[in-house]
Amino acid sequence: MVGATIGVEEEFHVVSPDTGRLTPGAERLLAQVHPESALLGLAQQEFQRSMVETSTPVCTDIAGLRKAVIESRRTLIGAADQAGLWVATVGSVPDSGGHRGPVFPDARYRRISEEYRQLAVEQQVCACQVQVGVPDKELAVRCIARLRVWLPALLAITAGSPYFQQTDTGYASYRNIVTSRWPTGGPPPAFTDYSDYQRRTAALIDAGVISDPGMIYYDVRLSHRYPTLEIRIGDACPLVDDVMVLAALARALVVTAATADARGDVPLSIHDEILRAASWKSARSGLTGQLVDPVAGQPVKAPELLRRLVIHVRDALDDFGDTDLVTQGLDVILRRGTSAERQRRTRSVGTGYEGVVSSVVAETRADC
Repeated sequence: MVGATIGVEEEFHVVSPDTGRLTPGAERLLAQVHPESALLGLAQQEFQRSMVETSTPVCTDIAGLRKAVIESRRTLIGAADQAGLWVATVGSVPDSGGHRGPVFPDARYRRISEEYRQLAVEQQVCACQVQVGVPDKELAVRCIARLRVWLPALLAITAGSPYFQQTDTGYASYRNIVTSRWPTGGPPPAFTDYSDYQRRTAALIDAGVISDPGMIYYDVRLSHRYPTLEIRIGDACPLVDDVMVLAALARALVVTAATADARGDVPLSIHDEILRAASWKSARSGLTGQLVDPVAGQPVKAPELLRRLVIHVRDALDDFGDTDLVTQGLDVILRRGTSAERQRRTRSVGTGYEGVVSSVVAETRADC
């Protein structure tokens, strides 16, 4: 059954409590993770020395997912405390501290670093990725073509990377701008079937542009490890409540797409350049400006776009019992602001970048 399983992968920045800057402490932190958690893959290395990732077990509902996210955060925070470090799951932190380089002397990471140079150096950004179970690869690819038009709305909801390398970028999600520079970054094509997906991936490998299927970095992709669709567009979310809203909407989008496919509905047509522009608009303003309606291709205020998104996935939300969680969660986000808005408010009261870092660290720990 499509959507019967769900999981979340959260990426975390490793921060020095003394400076509030990124620090290459991933190895030191992971050494403190309980062997059982490490064996289960609940906490693991990432590309940068200043990043780690957690993965929840496979879950079947949002209540179970929430417990799993809190438990994985608690495990990582405990290890960070023992190592004398902070962790923050947020799109970016303001100050890299001059840190650069891959996490471990790993051949694959080294190859990526050498090939992509400055682009690889700048991957000091964190995402929240949602894995939604889709056992049939053919159906999964068709779902990509149907749901991709709504992904910019998820980016706007999670936008939380306004600062990068001690600069206010002017964006709500500068992480999205950074990651879209990859040859396979940004919105995916509207693949016709699984063979088309495989052919295009193989062509990129044959051309020497990427080295393996794991380097397909589209905003949504087939997982190369699990029978899932991986929704990758969201910034890492400091607040657990926001992670749940993202996860519930991601699953509802996948299920809505599968239901439309079963009915034989014609997929919504959108030009690739308009979809990329819609993602850019979401990255630029988050929920504070006008976004792009994927149906009409016209500007729309953020609250109205979210209303239309909920209407689009309402049946799936109802079936999973997630409607109140999502509608109330979106109302809260609109009232208190995205992470990007909260970070800017924190800095505006004179606390500087140190205050911003302290605030996202505190939010990361809030429910743990």
